[in-house]
Amino acid sequence: MKSKFIEKLLPLLRKHWPHPLCEVNHKNALQLMVGVIMSAQSTDKTVNEITPALFKRYPTAKAFAQANPLDIEKMIYRCGFFRAKTRSIMGACRVLVEKFGGEVPKTMEQLLELPGIGRKSANVILGAIYGIASGIVVDTHMIRLSNRFQLAKGEDAVKIEQELIKVVPQKDWVFFSQSMVLHGRYICVAKTPRCWECHLIKICPYSDKVLSPKLNEKEEPRKTITGLPMLTRKHSQ
Repeated sequence: MKSKFIEKLLPLLRKHWPHPLCEVNHKNALQLMVGVIMSAQSTDKTVNEITPALFKRYPTAKAFAQANPLDIEKMIYRCGFFRAKTRSIMGACRVLVEKFGGEVPKTMEQLLELPGIGRKSANVILGAIYGIASGIVVDTHMIRLSNRFQLAKGEDAVKIEQELIKVVPQKDWVFFSQSMVLHGRYICVAKTPRCWECHLIKICPYSDKVLSPKLNEKEEPRKTITGLPMLTRKHSQ
């Protein structure tokens, strides 16, 4: 039953998000690692506003590892929990320098050795940087959509990932992770899902669908924070 739903879901997700991207801006694995540490309980938009200056000042893992923590704290203050995140960033970079030649490793086991990096963050890095399907990224958006689509129950990210990898083909794990996160962020939002824009509406089992926009809302093209167009369903379809 769930596998059949996934067979229908994947092509419809591709109609919305043919080329999904991780929304933490980065040019390399180190930048993405630092960005995902910073993004915890913050927004990618805020992180992306902070990181250009941060990466200019600290271009390598060694530079981060040898930094004055007070300087990093001042630079990342706006993303919240700045002291804990500074410790994680510097700790992770020390491990990179001491154990991995300053490079971000390519396996789940090695990534989990880095302070501040859990399974979700490791899946993000492996998928977005290396194209490695190590698992499925389960964040708040994936949890919400998995429940709404009746693919899993509850809030336990580990259990939800195990349920999802049973039914989503491994070749689609990276796409599924990235597109579902985008879908949850921009279409199937928490309070008022934009079902009238959603290509999934005919197969979606969610009972509290919102079938039309508010009267004062204009239907016009929207983009993600990284500039991806949202290929939405027309309300008249």
